[in-house]
Amino acid sequence: MNVPNLLTLLRIILVPVLVVLFYLPLESRAFICALIFMIAAFTDWFDGYLARKLNQTTPFGAFFDPVADKIMVATALCLLVEDYREFWMTVPAMVIIGREIVISALREWMAELGKRTSVAVNMIGKMKTALQMMAITMLLFSSSPLNGFFGYAGIALLYVSAILTLWSMYVYLKAAWPDLSPFTKPSQPD
Repeated sequence: MNVPNLLTLLRIILVPVLVVLFYLPLESRAFICALIFMIAAFTDWFDGYLARKLNQTTPFGAFFDPVADKIMVATALCLLVEDYREFWMTVPAMVIIGREIVISALREWMAELGKRTSVAVNMIGKMKTALQMMAITMLLFSSSPLNGFFGYAGIALLYVSAILTLWSMYVYLKAAWPDLSPFTKPSQPD
């Protein structure tokens, strides 16, 4: 167990903490939830940075890091959808969560074919993740009903990240299309 893996575990542990605090009748609930999510978002970046810098990449980290991110984002989006109860919040949340399911399945399938690198994370995906994390933090801080700078900026960033989500999904599917196309003979693993 190394520091990057501990940071990944921390992010997973923060998920139920976020949920519990979200429902507590605390006056500072919005601030605390936004802070927890911001810490989780920072550990997402920091654990990857440390793993590469210290040459401490592990199979555990390679598997659990993206899982922790997806659990944290999906949970926060579900909490926001429930809190806001508005169509304009539900649509980008569905797009983001749906894309994560599609791309996770695509990566697993491409890995079975020995072609995981053709759907490796790209710059669009990294931008999408950064905007998503900022948007969710702002929306958790703003809290329902939507108001103030953080609320409006958060929803704008959420829509931009949803657009980048669709764009990155298109890029990944396009890269995998030769192996997905019903008109292409199935390729054999290398």
